[in-house]
Amino acid sequence: MTPTDSRELVWDWSEQTLADLARFLEDRGVMSGPLTSKPIGDGHSNLTFLITNGEASVVVRRPPPPPLPPGANDMLREARFLAGLHGTGYPVPEVLATVQEGEVLDVPFYVMSFASGHVVTTSTPEALATPEQRLNIAHSLVDNLARLHQTDYRAAGLDDLGRPEGFNARHLKRMARLVQDAEGNLPADFEAVYEWLATNVPAESGEAVIHNDYRIGNTMISPDAPGRVIAILDWELATLGDPLFDLGYFLSSVPEPGHARTPTEDLGTALLEEGYPGRAELAERYAEQTGADLTHLDWYVTLALWKLAALYEYSRRRGEDEYYLTPGLVDSFLAEARETAGLA
Repeated sequence: MTPTDSRELVWDWSEQTLADLARFLEDRGVMSGPLTSKPIGDGHSNLTFLITNGEASVVVRRPPPPPLPPGANDMLREARFLAGLHGTGYPVPEVLATVQEGEVLDVPFYVMSFASGHVVTTSTPEALATPEQRLNIAHSLVDNLARLHQTDYRAAGLDDLGRPEGFNARHLKRMARLVQDAEGNLPADFEAVYEWLATNVPAESGEAVIHNDYRIGNTMISPDAPGRVIAILDWELATLGDPLFDLGYFLSSVPEPGHARTPTEDLGTALLEEGYPGRAELAERYAEQTGADLTHLDWYVTLALWKLAALYEYSRRRGEDEYYLTPGLVDSFLAEARETAGLA
């Protein structure tokens, strides 16, 4: 994982909180000795830190400082997904400890294992920078998404963490509420795509654990050849729902040559390098792995783009992170959503 240096930290460890964490980890048999911390990751929501005692390292995931929206940034829920999936052999970090509010900090958080590898965003590391290795990485991305959707979530003890039935229509309405006014009206530039989505809601293609933010930048790639995913990260939005939504979101994060990019595509511009396949080939491989019917795939990609526009607009209105005030972010998602839906 890479240090966070693109934005001002909204919170960081103090000498006292690091000492409290050291005592907690020693009591739990995780690690001992004085600790240092370093922010890692590129997100604008939950905070991730590499914690080390000079010999061993772990990763801490915590929410941003309170107050938080109801139901948001649920660290212990995220830890449950990781623990359940890790028990199936799925490539996720191991949860080493969960920490309740007040035990160390004023918020709950969890501690997980650290995987040494690359987080790929704007370029592929030199050790993997050949067309063959890039193709390996892309195939591994798709294959691990397919594997997630074929995991028995009931056997993993995750069946109470979502409602797959009716997911598509419910999720669309939930996202709309983020940007509706008091009378339930959407901003004018959101309306056309919303109406198209609402009119064309498909029946769920199935039910599965969905990551809900699956993109190359949320995975750890092997440090050396062969190029492959060795860990999937950032499960804060995971739930149970329609697996094709995950596929649609993943494809929406893949930039296309000659097209204007959205912010999520900017976080994956490495995928424009020689060897990485485009959206159509990635979707075809997913269908081969799962047998999924992709007739309505454009709907899922459009939903992902429109949802991201709504989330960015919601965050812009809150004004708590200057990143979301950058002009054009919301418009980029809406423009691609209109194009994908055939409304442009």
